[in-house]
Amino acid sequence: MKAMDVSSLDISNFLPHRKPMLMVTSVLEIDDNSVSTQFYISEKCVFLKEEKLSETGLIENAAQAASAVVGQSFFEKDDLEGTGNKLVGYISAIKKVEIFELPKVGETIITKAKLLSRYDTGEMTMCSLETQTFLSEKLIVSSTMNFLIHEV
Repeated sequence: MKAMDVSSLDISNFLPHRKPMLMVTSVLEIDDNSVSTQFYISEKCVFLKEEKLSETGLIENAAQAASAVVGQSFFEKDDLEGTGNKLVGYISAIKKVEIFELPKVGETIITKAKLLSRYDTGEMTMCSLETQTFLSEKLIVSSTMNFLIHEV
């Protein structure tokens, strides 16, 4: 499937997270195997440490971005309001995480995720995704995580 521009979608309709735990501002592009998201770091972010986004916040941002790749398959393609489903996802393992820099309040990060593997049981999806987070063009986080995603 070709990547589609979904920047006008309200991401909170598709993730179970709510402010202050919502760590994705918008989805820039998404297809069956990858996603690109952005997150503006405001002074109200709960994951701040000395005016910077903490390591925990960076990992949560990567997890929320990555879950969109598989999570989208639980919705109908024409469901642009996210009304057709309610999902819960869990990080089942953080296989690797490298953090090179902490971004500051007022900056916007771009997180890209790519599906590495997926197994559907009928009730639940188990998957592995690789993520990269950028500040401007600079790589600041690289990770690989496993997830369990299911409907509630």
